[in-house]
Amino acid sequence: MKIGSEAHKELFCSDFIGSYKKYEPEQLPWPDLDKTDIERLRSIPFWEEALNTEQRAGSKVIAYAKIITDPLLREAIALQGIEEERHARLFQFMIQHYGIEISESSPAELPENIEQAFIDFGYGECLDAFLGFGLFKIARQSGFLPESMFRIFDLLLHEELRHIVFFVNWVAYMQASRGRGARIFRAAHSLLYYGRAAQRLLDTVSHSADSKGKDFSATEASVFLDGFSLEMLLTECLQENARRMSCFDRRLLQPRLLPILAQITLSGLKLLPKRQPSENRLPKAETL
Repeated sequence: MKIGSEAHKELFCSDFIGSYKKYEPEQLPWPDLDKTDIERLRSIPFWEEALNTEQRAGSKVIAYAKIITDPLLREAIALQGIEEERHARLFQFMIQHYGIEISESSPAELPENIEQAFIDFGYGECLDAFLGFGLFKIARQSGFLPESMFRIFDLLLHEELRHIVFFVNWVAYMQASRGRGARIFRAAHSLLYYGRAAQRLLDTVSHSADSKGKDFSATEASVFLDGFSLEMLLTECLQENARRMSCFDRRLLQPRLLPILAQITLSGLKLLPKRQPSENRLPKAETL
């Protein structure tokens, strides 16, 4: 299939629209958590940032959809905006339901160049999702929270997966339609925007560590960080990314640069001498 063709557009839009699932966050099977699980949930330092990110995302995506003239693209992107707003409502309900304390934040103003903002957001979502797949699997296997909670988060992760597949196809389609569809241009474009996304992520992590990281105690972290390493994370990210991506039509483009960079980094890490286990490792938390 020719990238940038009408057939390509119809495929990635129809795949996205057709895979939409209707649900309300308030009606999901939220479990009754015991004291230990509630404390762990409340200790996670990024709920406020997750809520703010999804609220900003919904506003940006819906605003961008309003200026699109192509009916099919407008329908698909408007649907993504609905899902981003629903993610914000999901976090909002969870925060209220389990008594998680967050600070009040004022709504962010929309940027003047809304298409630029949509592109920046899309690449950021690709980076967040790739890393999130691995972290989610590690946390899930550790039993950090009950499986019923992970099933709810898995629903959100699958929607993020749909978003990034739609996005990379949309970007390629738009580049081709504007005469910049050559692979070298697409690769340079991806490198530039992934670099911007990585810098924003580092800034966010640094800010979170300064303001809330102290709340995530050693005992809580040790539940799923025992034995954690960059090699483990990249391995899980690559495996989970491949597993989750396998459900899509093979004619659709998928994010390729991040898996390639992760594989190169992982290969380099495997050549380094293995570190000896530290005697000062965090104590492993008791099994629930």
